[in-house]
Amino acid sequence: MTAPLGVILAGGLARRMGGGDKGMLSLGGQTILSRVIDRLSPQVAGLALNANGEAGRFDPFGLPVIADSIDGFVGPLAGVLAGLDWAAGQGADSIVTAAADTPFFPADLVQKLQAAGDGMTHPLVLAATPDPERGQIRHPTFGLWPVALRDDLRAALSDGLRKVVIWTDRHDGRVAVFPVQGVDPFFNVNTPEDLSVAETLLKGAS
Repeated sequence: MTAPLGVILAGGLARRMGGGDKGMLSLGGQTILSRVIDRLSPQVAGLALNANGEAGRFDPFGLPVIADSIDGFVGPLAGVLAGLDWAAGQGADSIVTAAADTPFFPADLVQKLQAAGDGMTHPLVLAATPDPERGQIRHPTFGLWPVALRDDLRAALSDGLRKVVIWTDRHDGRVAVFPVQGVDPFFNVNTPEDLSVAETLLKGAS
């Protein structure tokens, strides 16, 4: 199975962290973004960063930076679309996305997403974790997305759609369920308190 391209989504406004790039925060002596890059790059055929504003601030990471093509910070689907457009230019069939503020996501993310999409004409899969009350929780910034659906996504965004799962359900999207073994693998850093929790989790894993 051909490895997809990877796109790290860093286009959010980080309001709860006081603005700025959450991925640039230090965690255990490295930026969160560098940890995400280190975790995703072995799983994909190439990597880009979706971010808005001055692209030069990411020069130290040596990645192509792709901005949203839909104005107004309309959410992660705009980043997915930017990634799909970039991947189309590379001749790729699909991308896998990961959030720039989620340092502990699974090392087998891509493998399990691809396995869940096996047999689909246009594999479309979101990561999920079990939940005792709701059965499972989908994580819309972690997914496998087919380039073939990029124009459909562009049209949906232009029509005002913003919620990821509405669009994936429209195309019979599947889920890949990842276990939670003590730590939620999709724990993300939204607040200063979350950053403290992440430091504790990192020390516990070392």
